Amino acid sequence: MNNPTPAPRTQHSILCVVGARPNFMKMAPIMAALGELGPDMAVSLVHTGQHYDVAMNHQYFEALGIPQPDINLEVGSGSHAVQTADVMRRFEPALDDKRPSAVLVVGDVNSTLACALVATKKGIPVIHVEAGLRSFDRAMPEEINRILTDQISDLLFTTERSGRENLLREGIDDSRIRFVGNVMIDTLRRNLDRAVPVTQILKDACKDGFLSNNKGYAVLTMHRPSNVDDPATLRTLLETVLKISSRLPVIFPMHPRTRAMIEKFGLGEMLDVPELVQLPPMGYLEMLGLMKDARVVLTDSGGIQEETTALGVPCITLRNNTERPITVDEGTNTIAGQDPASILSAFDEIMLSGGKAGRVPEFWDGQASTRIAAAIHGWLESGLRS
Repeated sequence: MNNPTPAPRTQHSILCVVGARPNFMKMAPIMAALGELGPDMAVSLVHTGQHYDVAMNHQYFEALGIPQPDINLEVGSGSHAVQTADVMRRFEPALDDKRPSAVLVVGDVNSTLACALVATKKGIPVIHVEAGLRSFDRAMPEEINRILTDQISDLLFTTERSGRENLLREGIDDSRIRFVGNVMIDTLRRNLDRAVPVTQILKDACKDGFLSNNKGYAVLTMHRPSNVDDPATLRTLLETVLKISSRLPVIFPMHPRTRAMIEKFGLGEMLDVPELVQLPPMGYLEMLGLMKDARVVLTDSGGIQEETTALGVPCITLRNNTERPITVDEGTNTIAGQDPASILSAFDEIMLSGGKAGRVPEFWDGQASTRIAAAIHGWLESGLRS
C-alpha cells in the first residue's frame, strides 16, 4: 500500500524594512528570531537609505549582526514630504518584485509610514513593531507617523501595556494587538558584554585624561529639530549643559544635524571647555558603553529613554513629553523639557540621591523578538486574521 504524499508546507515571506539607525537595533533580533523558524519562513530586508551615512550604516549592521540588505533604495535626505514620497516611489517596484506575505515595519520614522502606505494600498498586510506609543504632541513628525502607521497595520506589537489602551482609543480592533515587550532591550541584553568601555572610546579620541578626576561623567545626546533648529533654544540648552559640566564632566557624541546647527549659529566656541568632550556619532556598541557607566544621561532620544531604564541609569529627557511613559512611571527617566531650572533641578536630585532607582518593565526581558516571531508565524498560518 502506497503512503499518501504529504501536502506541501506553505512558505511564508516577510519583507522587513529599515530606514534609520534606531530601526537597526529593533530589526536585528526580529530577523534573527524569524530566521530560527526554518525554511517555512523566508525573510528579506529592505534598507530605504533614509539614514545614508555608509560608514555608520556598515558599523551598525556589522555590530548587530544584521545581514546586508537585499534591496537598498538609497533615498537619502530631504524634507519630510520629499523623503516620504521618494521612499514610496522606490519601494513600490521592490514590493512588486518580492510580493511578500506581509511587510514588517518598526518604529516611527518616515520610512515606516511610507512603506506601510505602499503595502496596504497593494493589499499586502502590514506588521508594525513598536505600535501604540503616543506623545500626544502632533507637532512631532514622528507622532503623525505613529498614528497613521497604526491605523493601516494589520498586526500591531506593543512594547508596554499603555500602547494597547492608546490603540483601542483610536478604534483599532483588539484582535490585531499583541503585547510582546521591547525588542530594543533584546538587542541591549545580547550586546551588553560587548559594549566598548568609555576609557577605550576616550583613548581613541585622544582624550585619555578626561576622566582623571574620578567624578564619573554625564552623557549628552541631542538631535530633535525642536531643540537644535532654533538658535535661542539651542544656546539655552548648551549653556545649561555647560553649568552641569562644571560639576560633572560631559561627554557629547554629536549628531550631524546638531553639529551643523551649532556651526550655523556660531555656537562652537562656547563648547570649547575642558569639562566637555565632543565626539563624533557613535556606533551602537560605543554608545552602549558610554551609557552603561554614566552617572546620568541627558537626551531627547526616545530609544535612549528606554535603554537607560533597562540599564538602571538616570535619564533627564530634554523634551516636554514622551511617547514612552513607562520610562517615567516605572523607569529612571525624568521629563525636564527645555527649561534650564527644571533640567538643573533634575540634575541636582540625581547628584544628591543617585536618581530614580526604577525597575525593568514587564516583558523587557530580552525575549520580545521570540514572542514576535511566534505570533507572526501563528498569524500567517491562520490566514492573517486571528
